[in-house]
Amino acid sequence: MKISFQKLNPAAQPPQQMSAGASGYDLFACLSEEIRLDIGQRIAIPTGLAISLPQGYEAQIRPRSGLALKLGLGVLNSPGTIDSDYRGEIKVILINLGTEPIAISAGMRIAQMVFAKVEHMDFVERENLDETKRSDGGFGHSGH
Repeated sequence: MKISFQKLNPAAQPPQQMSAGASGYDLFACLSEEIRLDIGQRIAIPTGLAISLPQGYEAQIRPRSGLALKLGLGVLNSPGTIDSDYRGEIKVILINLGTEPIAISAGMRIAQMVFAKVEHMDFVERENLDETKRSDGGFGHSGH
């Protein structure tokens, strides 16, 4: 499948699949200067890109596991969703959950984008729902 993209900034880098078996496409920070992300701070980092997704698909923005483990850098609304009708700039909401400030620099791989098919549902109101073994058991009710 082909995904159209537009560079909103000439310095923007297209998403890149870093290995043949990778599910995600890395996204790069598009910055004019380095940004310091203090402990507990969150910020929307621009990628300089917009995409055009086919109807029935979404792009999910997820953290990069190496940055999460080594630095404590996360994507706050993970997974973030890019809807098929959104044409604005992709920005990644990063949060520093680590123990040291983190420098975010131009061209840094900050997140990954994974594509998923979206099913659309019709909601039907009912007075009663079908019974299950779990029924209305909440958090932790299904086991360990």
